[in-house]
Formats: sequence, structure tokens, C-alpha cells
Amino acid sequence: MRTLLTAQEPETAMASYSAHKDDFLKRLRRIEGQIRGLQRMVEQDTYCIDVLTQVSAASRALQSFALQLLDEHIECCVRDAVAEGGQESNGKIREANQAIARLVRS
Repeated sequence: MRTLLTAQEPETAMASYSAHKDDFLKRLRRIEGQIRGLQRMVEQDTYCIDVLTQVSAASRALQSFALQLLDEHIECCVRDAVAEGGQESNGKIREANQAIARLVRS
């Protein structure tokens, strides 16, 4: 059985994305670069529509990152919990549904 990261026990658990941590960090650094680019655009008084276009691109990049992370969570954490059954599986499914609802609202 694999130990997984939960909100209740972060110091003793392992994140489901640990195997792909470098890829996730690379994507986040790229998004961070996009945000810094937005800051430069504002500092340089770039035309509003051009800034908004880049905001949209950064938002899509963050949403894509979130979806990949959610997919990783479902493929690992939720699948393992469902295989074990019981309250753990119900909790993981509820947790995933809540995460999906937050993403849809954003």
C-alpha cells in the first residue's frame, strides 16, 4: 500500500505526483515566466488587449496544470482508495468531486 498526501497528514504522506515532480515543477516555472511577462507588459504600458491575451494564455496554462494534477490524483489516490474500499474510498471520491467543482467554478 502506498502512502498518499492528504490534507490531514501532509508531513507523513507522499504526493501522488512525486514520480513526475520535475515535470510539474517545469510547467509551474513556465507559468511563473508567463506571469513575470505580464508584469513587464504592465510596466511597459503595453496595450490592454495584448495584456488580456496573455492573461488568458496564463489562465489556460494554470487550468491545464490543474487538470493534469487532478488526473494524477484520480489515477493514483482515488483508484487506490476505491480498490481498498470502505470509508477511505468514499472520502477520496468526495474529495475529487469537490476539487472538480472548484476547478469548474474558477
